[in-house]
Amino acid sequence: MQSLMKVVLAPRTGSATESERRKKKKEDVLLERSLSSSSRYPSMPRYPPSHLHGEVDVSEIRKANLKVTGMECAACAGSIEKAVKRLPGIEEATVSVLQNRAQVVYRPAFVQEESIREAIEDAGFEAEAIVDDAGQRSGSISRFRIKGMTCTSCSNSIESSLKKLDGVQNAVVALATEECEVRHDAGVISHVQLAAAIDDLGYEAELLITGEETNRIRLQLEGVTAAADFQLVKEMLVALSGVTSVDLDFSNAMVTVSYEPDRAGPRTFIETIEQAGVFTAKLEAPRGRGSHDRGLEIQHHKKYFLWSLVFTVPVFFLSMVFMYIPGIMEGLEHGRLNGLSIGALLRWILATPVQFVIGRRFYVGAYKALRRGSSNMDVLIAMGTNAAYFYSVYVVLRAATSPTFKGTDFFETSAMLISFIILGKYLEVMAKGKTSEAVAKLMDLAPDKATLLTLDEEGDVAGEREIGAELIQRRDIIKVVPGSKVPTDGVVVWGQSFVNESMITGEARPVPKKLGDKVIGGTMNDHGVIHIRATHVGAETALAQIVRLVEAAQMGKAPVQKYADRISTYFVPAVMVAAFVTWLAWYVGGKARSYPKSWIPAAMDEFELALQFGISVLVIACPCALGLATPTAIMVATGKGATQGILIKGGQALEAAHKVKTVVFDKTGTLTIGKPIVVHTKLLTNIPLHVFYDTIAAAEVNSEHPLGKAIVAYSRKISGEHSSHGQQQHEVRDFEAIPGQGVRAVVDGKATLVGNMRLMKEHGIHISEEAEEHLRDVETLARTGVMVAIERELVGVVSIADPVKPEAARVISILKSMGVRSMMVTGDNWGTAVAIARELGIERPCVHAESLPEDKARIVEEMQAAGTSVAMVGDGINDSPALVAADVGMAIGAGTDIAIEAADIVLMKSNLEDVITGIDLSRKSFFRIWLNYVWALGYNVLGIPIAAGALFPSTGFRLPPWVAGAAMAASSVSVVCSSLWLKRYKRPKVVEEIDTSVQR
Repeated sequence: MQSLMKVVLAPRTGSATESERRKKKKEDVLLERSLSSSSRYPSMPRYPPSHLHGEVDVSEIRKANLKVTGMECAACAGSIEKAVKRLPGIEEATVSVLQNRAQVVYRPAFVQEESIREAIEDAGFEAEAIVDDAGQRSGSISRFRIKGMTCTSCSNSIESSLKKLDGVQNAVVALATEECEVRHDAGVISHVQLAAAIDDLGYEAELLITGEETNRIRLQLEGVTAAADFQLVKEMLVALSGVTSVDLDFSNAMVTVSYEPDRAGPRTFIETIEQAGVFTAKLEAPRGRGSHDRGLEIQHHKKYFLWSLVFTVPVFFLSMVFMYIPGIMEGLEHGRLNGLSIGALLRWILATPVQFVIGRRFYVGAYKALRRGSSNMDVLIAMGTNAAYFYSVYVVLRAATSPTFKGTDFFETSAMLISFIILGKYLEVMAKGKTSEAVAKLMDLAPDKATLLTLDEEGDVAGEREIGAELIQRRDIIKVVPGSKVPTDGVVVWGQSFVNESMITGEARPVPKKLGDKVIGGTMNDHGVIHIRATHVGAETALAQIVRLVEAAQMGKAPVQKYADRISTYFVPAVMVAAFVTWLAWYVGGKARSYPKSWIPAAMDEFELALQFGISVLVIACPCALGLATPTAIMVATGKGATQGILIKGGQALEAAHKVKTVVFDKTGTLTIGKPIVVHTKLLTNIPLHVFYDTIAAAEVNSEHPLGKAIVAYSRKISGEHSSHGQQQHEVRDFEAIPGQGVRAVVDGKATLVGNMRLMKEHGIHISEEAEEHLRDVETLARTGVMVAIERELVGVVSIADPVKPEAARVISILKSMGVRSMMVTGDNWGTAVAIARELGIERPCVHAESLPEDKARIVEEMQAAGTSVAMVGDGINDSPALVAADVGMAIGAGTDIAIEAADIVLMKSNLEDVITGIDLSRKSFFRIWLNYVWALGYNVLGIPIAAGALFPSTGFRLPPWVAGAAMAASSVSVVCSSLWLKRYKRPKVVEEIDTSVQR
């Protein structure tokens, strides 16, 4: 496949078309004129017409990801890149053969995504847009809050039931967050049907978010009463540009609007509705997320606990205190009806509301569990309290009908048992709320209000007004004053300042911002006033995406949790059997006189003693602690990582990271700064320097490799120094990027090769001794030598240096002290790779050079086959195969989107020392998880025998059921508190020392 294109090399021209340059120049002139003009508003800036609302913003940039099929080699990728770059408005196009993906950065004012897709298909390949998880094409994601879960058997039951439904691709239920996330085909099953399915299982499902609501909002209407009013509102909204559909909800006075965010937004809809002067509208209150709605749940449990105390405390005093106080005891025993005393009657009356009103939730939960053929914690509690309560009722009724019957009631057991369990649940909910504080804090970073600037037709600032931050729309001009937070992602269009981005990136130093710089929503403006143009709003902002990533990580399950789930499946039935066997053994043993009668307390008989032991076994067992051991630790760890600038994508990544024994580093952009520069040129023939660079830059101008970009940038500098020569126009044909070697092309009819030694040898280029010696000298200095051949003759060598990151050597040394081996894999030549490895302290056998992208993945797989757990750290598209293949893929935050998507952990600050922090945080987290398991399992292993009376024969120690219930509640609380200890995590001191030394 051949193609023909013209490449113009001149200072500051790049690969933009002439029309684009004219538009950009015009916009710059308008901007300069507006900034210098002060005739109308001396103290306020002016903007070019392109920034006005409703007009096309030529400066807006978007990114498209497409799946491309039919590619077989790098030549195919080169053909696609050329086809796409011919389109107007294309800023960058990158094609990965291994990933079958294309990533295109473009300006929607000049070209649309559909045109890009058609260009790829015209080149002979098939292309399909890739939509993210919130989009419809890859399946919708709906998230629910589920009320009524008590242990892992509940979550497992819901999860397995949902997965069996048609249209459900995957379902994850998290006990710790009490949330459920379902990926489903919205055309087969809707979120309403999913909620109904959860309700049918006996739980209450509340919708939090759904992918079906992408670019869709709900407005609450006021003043709308008649059907004609609704119709008028609908007609007003449908007439707006960018509105795709309007749905009316008459019963709730709501209207749902689907729209294109580039052309419309919530503020436009509200203002349109209110223009009539009769109706008002406001955004529907957002549903609860994270720990924001835990307050109601905490208050609910607190209320139930306080009411239980109202009845339980008197029961306790009647049973445990007053019966031993002379005078009061006689009064309670007075007025008997046969064998029934006033005290027993009062205990019955007080215990009944605790059992059936306050304890109703346990009956409901047990019924729902048994109805679906499973068992949970509610079943154990209901059985234990019912046994105590109804046996006590039997004792009371027998006493009322028989003057000779003597028996002991256990009303205090059932009442105190329920009260302590509710207390434990109350403490557990409060503790679990703290595990999700990281998400709540991230969400609170976004300000509630924003200052919107209004512009006139000339681009002048005509005024300002305060609006809710949720009403910001794309291309709005927002004013940000010193000391306030940036309300949304955008670009600075006026002013300059320093912005503290530590809350998002973890970087402590304020970042300078000037005209054209990007700002992140939620960051703090420290100094000057700046005006920004909103580029991403709502769910598109970086903060919203980080929140979603952390929430998704907290929903995920670590592989180690499978053991707890498996144990929980059989745990409750086993406990029920153990309780029955305990009761039977003590009762039969007592009847058979297998133990002395003196062991039985005076107020009891064999049946009552055995019953107390059986109830204690039922209530002391705690599958809740097992179920909470892993998810609570993962929630705290991922949240803590996010605050440290480390985004961990779920429990599986966290678990894998603590096992890592080898870290494989990419070189360029990872161990090095990633901005190579030309430092020396060796000409081997009589050719002018500017002609030499004009030629190789023409060959490299379409290359995405950092070395190629460095050559093109240096060529522009040389062209500027020789500007009297005018613009050099070259005809370039048959361009081909050869992975791991370089590029080849025909420039002005001359075959040109630019690349490494392998490229030259494969094309039969003779390399003189002088060139080989020079190349060795270059590589000894840890530089990369790029060889240039024109018409099969080697004409020069370009030396390119990419400085090593200042912290790299120390990081590798610390990893070694942690028992982690460091390796380097690069596509660069062996000489440069070995020299840099020597500088960093990486041993020669741990260096792999001249590696293609597929070689990196193969090297990782070979180490895994040898039994080593491998982490890959990279930043480029060519690293993504290795990132996927590794046990843990770590992407540098400043890298490409494809690399970040392929990684398990994203290092947002792009600092290498965060590799140490990520591994250390994982190790600390899994130490805490195993500690939780040891406690939860050890508690049951020791507690159940004690509750069954194992110590009673030798010590006389007997665990009353209400004490067993308190111990059961305490076990869950202790596991959650153990996980909360991770909130105290701090980066290793050596990492802090690296940060300090680098900043100096």
